Amino acid sequence: MTKFSDLGLAEILLRALASEGYETPTSIQEQAIPYLLQGRDLLGIAQTGTGKTAAFALPILERLAADRRRPAPFTTRVLVLAPTRELAAQIADSFRAYGKFMRPSVGVIVGGVSHRPQIDMLSRGLDVLVATPGRLLDHVASGRLKLPMTEVLVLDEADHMLDLGFIVPIRQIVAKLPKKRQTLLFSATMPKEIAGLANDMLHNPAEVAVTPVATTAERVDQHVFLVDGGAKRELLIELMKNADISRAIVFTRTKRGADRVAEHLDAAGVGAEAIHGNKSQSQRIRALDSFRKGQTRVLVATDIAARGIDVDGVSHVVNYELPEVPEAYVHRIGRTARAGASGRAISLCDNAERPLLRQIEKLTRQTLAFTDRRSVHSRNDDETPVRRAPPRGGAPKANAGRNGQPRREGGPHRDGQRPGAQRPGGPANGQKRRASGGGNRPQGSRPQA
Repeated sequence: MTKFSDLGLAEILLRALASEGYETPTSIQEQAIPYLLQGRDLLGIAQTGTGKTAAFALPILERLAADRRRPAPFTTRVLVLAPTRELAAQIADSFRAYGKFMRPSVGVIVGGVSHRPQIDMLSRGLDVLVATPGRLLDHVASGRLKLPMTEVLVLDEADHMLDLGFIVPIRQIVAKLPKKRQTLLFSATMPKEIAGLANDMLHNPAEVAVTPVATTAERVDQHVFLVDGGAKRELLIELMKNADISRAIVFTRTKRGADRVAEHLDAAGVGAEAIHGNKSQSQRIRALDSFRKGQTRVLVATDIAARGIDVDGVSHVVNYELPEVPEAYVHRIGRTARAGASGRAISLCDNAERPLLRQIEKLTRQTLAFTDRRSVHSRNDDETPVRRAPPRGGAPKANAGRNGQPRREGGPHRDGQRPGAQRPGGPANGQKRRASGGGNRPQGSRPQA
C-alpha cells in the first residue's frame, strides 16, 4: 500500500500530514502528486469527496518550500480559483494545515466582505491566494493585484464555475497571467466548454480520472418518497423525528424556499439555519460554524452550497426539491458518505418533479425506487422499495452496486479532504485519523482539502 512517504514529498510536509493523522493517499493523490512534483500541467476529472484539494496543495507547498523567496507586494506566487466563498475558505484552510510547519502566507479574496482588509493583505504579497473570479477581477482592474509573477494557476470545480457564468472572467484572468506557468484544472464533469478551456490553458497535460463522470457516491443509500408538494413540510418534520438523522443538509431550489423550510423546521423544534447567496459572508460563516460544531442539527441550503459544504458527520442529505440540473443531484448527495463513511440521501418528489427524477436517473445510469412512507422511522435497510421500470437510456449496469448505483474503482473519498478524511465519517483507504468530535478542522483529503 502506497504511503505519502513514497511520493517524494518533503519531510516538512510529511510531518504535517502525520500530525493530522494521515498516512495513505487517496487514488487521485497517488496519481496526481508525482506528475505535479515534476512541474507538469494536469487535467483532473474527480468528483467531490476524492481528496483532490490535497492532491494539488501538497505539490504546490513542496514547490514553495524549495524556493522560499518572498513574494513582491500586490502579487501572489500561486492563484487558486474556486466557485464559492465556502470552498475558497476551505481550500485556504487546507493549505494552512498542510503547510503548518513552513507557514506560507495564504489569503482569501471573495465577495460579500469589505475590500479594505483584502487590499491590506495583498499589499504584503502572498504565497497562495484563493479567490472567487468576480472579486479577484475587481482587484486586478484596480491595480491592487498584479498577476505577471504568478507561477501556478489552479482551477477547482471548473464545471461549477462554468455553471455560475464565470467562463468569461476566467479567460480574462488567464490573459493577465504569464504564459510560462504550471496550470492545473479539476472538474467533476467535462462539458465542451471545459474541454475547450483545458485545450487553451494546459500545455501537454497529464490526465488523471479517478471517478466515472456523473457517478453517485458508492456508500450513499438513496431513497425517493413520492409526496404531494403541499405535504412535503409535514413529511420533512416526520423524517427529522428519526434519531438516526444526527446531522442533515436539506436542499431547496430557491433562496426564499430555503428560508421558509428553515423557519418551519425551527418552529417544529428542529434546530435549523439557512445558507444561500443572499446571506452575508458573516452570516454564512456563522451558520456553517454552528452546523460543524453540532449546535445546529440541520442546514438548509441552495445548490450554490452543494460543492462548498465540507463538514464531518453529515448523516443525511434531503432533497426537499429535486434540482433542475441533474448534475446538481450528484453534488448534493456527495455531502454525505465522505471519508469512507456511509450515508443516506432522501428525495421528496411530487408528480411535477418526475421528469427531473428521470433526468437524474438517465445521468447517473441507475433506477431510484420509491420508498414506502412507513419506512420513515426504519433504523435498518430491510424496507421493500417500490420498483419501477428502468429510466430511458438503459437499465442499470450489471456491475451496479446498491440501488442500481454504478460501482466505483477504489473507496469513496471526499473532495479536497485531508488524508484522514475530515468530513463526515471515518478514514478511508486504511488511513488513520484523529478523533475530531465534529469540530471545524481544516480539510484535506485524507489530507482531504
